[in-house]
Amino acid sequence: MLPLRKNIAEMTGYVPGFQPQEKGWTKLNTNENPHPPSPKVVAAIAAEMANGGEKLRKYPDAGSRQARAAAAELYGVDPEWVIMANGSDELLNNLIRAFAGEGEEIAYVHPSYSYYATLAEIQGAEIRTFGLTEDFRIADFPERYMGKIFFLASPNAPLGFMFDNDYIEELAGRCAGVLVVDEAYVDFADGSAMALVKKHENIVITRTFSKSYSLAGMRLGLAVARPEVIQALDKIRDHYHLDRLALVAAAAALKDQEHLELNIARIRIVRDYFSNENRLSGDPFTRQFYFCQPTGW
Repeated sequence: MLPLRKNIAEMTGYVPGFQPQEKGWTKLNTNENPHPPSPKVVAAIAAEMANGGEKLRKYPDAGSRQARAAAAELYGVDPEWVIMANGSDELLNNLIRAFAGEGEEIAYVHPSYSYYATLAEIQGAEIRTFGLTEDFRIADFPERYMGKIFFLASPNAPLGFMFDNDYIEELAGRCAGVLVVDEAYVDFADGSAMALVKKHENIVITRTFSKSYSLAGMRLGLAVARPEVIQALDKIRDHYHLDRLALVAAAAALKDQEHLELNIARIRIVRDYFSNENRLSGDPFTRQFYFCQPTGW
């Protein structure tokens, strides 16, 4: 028998959202954006493919410098505070690798992103979950949480609310380890925890390009954190983890905030209409769906 690690042999792998093969689907199971990305992204990719794709024979920039600089300018930090990634999933994986050894604990709110558990199982880390109170606070959270990482999806999927910054700061003060604020859906909400990165050394913000930037097919993400955290993540990532097309797409997307805002406005209009129609329908399930979305999300 092959000498697989015990936790790998026994774990159940993550199952991605179902991908219909027929055309015409708007995929809410993985929240693919129904609108195309910025035309500037398409132009940047086309330019990288010019001259018969001559640039493709060369390795990409291992440091993602152009994309990092664009993100740093947008978020008001130095490039040393930013790392690009092959989707935010790579960041979540590498954060566990960097901070949680075998047998050490990571935790998250249930329900939220179930992939946290899969990534922890791969590492051999212990998993702990916390529920929510009726006022959307973490139930039975200890005065001092001693686990290595706490993942906080804000806004929360699937419940559709976000934690306010005062509460996130409180959690950061109660976490002995790292508080990872997973802001995959933050562009569709009002507010962000980005400003807290400079105030608390143990806060890491992760973002994805898959949702608001309409770039799920490019597999792009980023994190903002203290330079010492970024340096650690740089050490353990694949040295050429982003291809040339993804890198130019990321930089172009970050620089075209006007298109991003237009895309978000379109989706918010449909979301508000959908939520209102559900609320008025009288169906118990849809009433529950509507009322779990506090103001600001």
